[in-house]
Amino acid sequence: MIRHLFRLFLLTGFVFTGFYRAAAQDAITGVVKDESGQGLPGATVVEKGSAKYALTDIDGKFSIPPAKEFPFTLQISITGFQQQEIEIYEQPGEPVEIVLKTANLLDEVVVVGYGEQKRKDITGSVASVPIEIKSQPVASVERLLQGSVAGAVVTQTSGQPGGGVSVQIRGNNSITAGSDPLYVIDGFPVNNDYGLTDAGVTDGSKINPLSSINTADIENIDVLKDASATAIYGSRGANGVVIITTKSGSKNKSSINYDAYYGSQKVLRTIPLLNAGQWWQLRKDAAANSGKTASVPTIAGYSLDTTGAGTDWQDAAFRSASIQSHNLSILSGSDKTKLAISGNYFKQNGILQNTDFRRFSARINLDHQYNDRFRIFTSLNASNTKANVAPTAIVGNLLLTPPALPIYQDDGTFVVNSPFESALQNPINSLYNQLNETITNRFLGNVSGEYTIADGLKAKILIGADIVGNKQNRYLPSTTAEGQALSGDAIVGSVFTTNWLNENTISYDKEFNEKNKISAVAGFTAQVSESKGAIAEAAGFATDAFEYNNLATGITSIAPRSLANKWSLASYLGRVNYIFDERYLFTLTLRADGSSKFGSGNKWGYFPSAAIGWNVNEEKFFQRFKKISLLKLRLSAGQTGNQNIPAYQSLSQLSYFRYNFSNTTVSGFAPNTVPNPNLGWEKTFQTDFGVDLGLFKNRINIIADYYYKKTTDLLLTRTVPGTSGLSDFYNGQASVVYQNIGSVSNQGIELYVNSRNLEGAFKWNTIFIVSKNTNKILSLGDGVDQIIPVISNPSIAKVGYPLGSFIVYKTDGIIQEGDAPLTPQQNKSPGGQKYKDINGDGVITQAGDRIVVKNQPALTGGITNTFNYKGFDLTIFFQASLGGKLYNANRANLELGTGYTNGSELLLNRWTPTNTNTDVKAAYQDPAITISDRFIEDATYYRLKNLSLGYTFPKELLSKLRIENLRVYVSAQNPKTWTKYTGFDPEVSLNGQSLINKGVDQGVYPNNKSYQVGLSLTF
Repeated sequence: MIRHLFRLFLLTGFVFTGFYRAAAQDAITGVVKDESGQGLPGATVVEKGSAKYALTDIDGKFSIPPAKEFPFTLQISITGFQQQEIEIYEQPGEPVEIVLKTANLLDEVVVVGYGEQKRKDITGSVASVPIEIKSQPVASVERLLQGSVAGAVVTQTSGQPGGGVSVQIRGNNSITAGSDPLYVIDGFPVNNDYGLTDAGVTDGSKINPLSSINTADIENIDVLKDASATAIYGSRGANGVVIITTKSGSKNKSSINYDAYYGSQKVLRTIPLLNAGQWWQLRKDAAANSGKTASVPTIAGYSLDTTGAGTDWQDAAFRSASIQSHNLSILSGSDKTKLAISGNYFKQNGILQNTDFRRFSARINLDHQYNDRFRIFTSLNASNTKANVAPTAIVGNLLLTPPALPIYQDDGTFVVNSPFESALQNPINSLYNQLNETITNRFLGNVSGEYTIADGLKAKILIGADIVGNKQNRYLPSTTAEGQALSGDAIVGSVFTTNWLNENTISYDKEFNEKNKISAVAGFTAQVSESKGAIAEAAGFATDAFEYNNLATGITSIAPRSLANKWSLASYLGRVNYIFDERYLFTLTLRADGSSKFGSGNKWGYFPSAAIGWNVNEEKFFQRFKKISLLKLRLSAGQTGNQNIPAYQSLSQLSYFRYNFSNTTVSGFAPNTVPNPNLGWEKTFQTDFGVDLGLFKNRINIIADYYYKKTTDLLLTRTVPGTSGLSDFYNGQASVVYQNIGSVSNQGIELYVNSRNLEGAFKWNTIFIVSKNTNKILSLGDGVDQIIPVISNPSIAKVGYPLGSFIVYKTDGIIQEGDAPLTPQQNKSPGGQKYKDINGDGVITQAGDRIVVKNQPALTGGITNTFNYKGFDLTIFFQASLGGKLYNANRANLELGTGYTNGSELLLNRWTPTNTNTDVKAAYQDPAITISDRFIEDATYYRLKNLSLGYTFPKELLSKLRIENLRVYVSAQNPKTWTKYTGFDPEVSLNGQSLINKGVDQGVYPNNKSYQVGLSLTF
């Protein structure tokens, strides 16, 4: 007995000693290299099943404490390389050497609708924003698509901080219905509806709803482009789908991350204008040519400068403005839970005085594996934004206000109005003293639970909400021209929108016999959106001190307004992916959507798609092509829809009217719209053929696509004739009705190239994209060949032409002595503008002598080069748009030459009897603008979009400070633009929400160039 106890004691001692040695041994050391033998800095080495991890230093070396017992597993991962696991069976005598293979493009996991797929299994056209682009400091997520996703055309419709961005993917499908893509943020579908953040009070650029999303939170951006990829979203997939995935925690790893940058912004350029002396001479010449005499008006309180430089209104309004962002995040996790918490402060002062945008936001992402079968996901985001908005007329007034006028009166107060014929307001007074603010609170979140029913079979329920409250305040004090006549005008308004979502899906993912893979998803979703708003206004205030905060003190009451609307969407969806032997890929998708926006017999739409793919490189006969590592062919076809119109358009709506009975005014209601019970879905049918090619072990990856889209049953507005008696009383406009008429086509090609040019100590990577889209209006309904929205606007929608085309007179030089005065202008004498007589009838008329000018870019693209060497990184991103046009309405105003307003510097070369060899017409007091091709300019531009230089400090230096990672950088946004366009910026549009009017530059808040310094710090 004693002998057995002694043996047990010895055995226990040996076991204990072995355990102690295992626990007390030195750390496991090693080096992580790429296939060329170069060390990989920043690789993560995790001890699987524990919280222990390490990061490799600048030479790829690491050190990590061993597990308590052998064997154990190390997981090694870094972006751009395949993850690898190695087993450690005993303490190695020498450092462990680990070689990581370059990640195969096909193994990249891409988020698609209601699931994820490896890129090699995808049959549709799906693009991802590169990591080099995602790091750009931008205010809203859409700007990351510009120049980085083939087929995506992004236009900044306003430089207002937090202002609008227009996005079209593979062209414009609609004319008067919404055309922006659907955004899916952590599983929640969001239309970028500007009505969410606009209560209808502020005057100026609308604030972009997506500016409430912190771009530093974004992990991935995937763009679904063809019908196979987007049909799962049915009624909202016709304009493309942008899937945004935010950052989550990591298993068995914790980190605290602080990212910040601070910078300065300036206007891209200013417009060369006349100074005071030059303008006064112009005014005298215009009066003389019109048979009049110019005189200096007598003004009390200040004097006019008619001989010197005068006031540079642009210099007074534009400023160097700061921009800053601070983001703090905590990423943590265990075996069962991943947690991400982040907070952000973003502040952008505008390049125009007294304009800005500020955002506070916070996010929580939680992923918890409750047990072997049940998993819980939560994504919650809350934000508060505030913007001071530049009034609409400011930029135009800066250009047109005569330089002879001073900013201030002799007593130091602002000059209010121009004393000249143009009735312009002092733009600096308006900038500083108008109150024009919009405040938005937004909560976007969802909670979902996923239950594994059996192997490969899962059920998921998601409940989410997007709740937006917008409050707008506007006050026009009596010291401004806008508020002077009313003795102050105060307006407050609010709109509150709740958007509820419920999704119920079941998915199946299984592999059979190592050759057959099937993944399927089916489900039912429901979404309800409801908005309510109100506007109150008063005028006639004894003092401006209360601003908008005490409407009751206004002696002039103005009728309040309110609104309410609601829409709902119910959907059934299903998709099946089948893969045979990694070679043959098949996808079938069907979605049925029922929308409350349509007529009773047309609420449901059905959106099917089918796609096939062939991984040719998996075929045995292809193995002899050693240099081609990937060849995949894709073909897809399907139908998607669009319901992006206001609610209740199929119904007859009532409007308020005042009636007079027996000299007594009474209130009443009458229809103001025509009902259309047949109103239904706008449908887009799309085909796509794609090729994915990898060369030289995927060092070069090429993705090419050709597509054709045809949109039918357009949701097109028609103006109801005035003889119907229908009108919009409040807006004073004719009534319109939506009808399913007309069709539009888009066809194009896209090319994406990713090349690892150099590997080793010095790395050089290039991403190149280019795309071409041809848009054409096929039909506008029976008997309708064109739509001209406003006769004084150059825009037209015409059959056979792309959206955004122009209808203009064609200029034919300047009228010289002896010429026939072919012009609609008042000045028919020598020096006037001459025009082409298109129909040859000897006179110039709107009906007979205007031409239509096509307008769409021939090519859009971008190229990104990234260089890395021993901790240094350099990113150079160029973006370009070739062949597009802009109608420069600012220039049209500045070349009037009336002397009523300021003019372009070009007017110094105007026609005079001694200067006849010119294309600039003579000065003349004709204030009417003739819309002509003279003001249509080439909008081609090449832009250095982003230039960034950074340095990551060595790990061995940081480890002494207990810092995991520290990178500092300097960057520039839009530092250089090459263009012949004479306006502020060729990347502009009058109104991003109106496709007919796109391509018009008139008084738009200019874009900026900026320079930042920043750091990324991880503990």
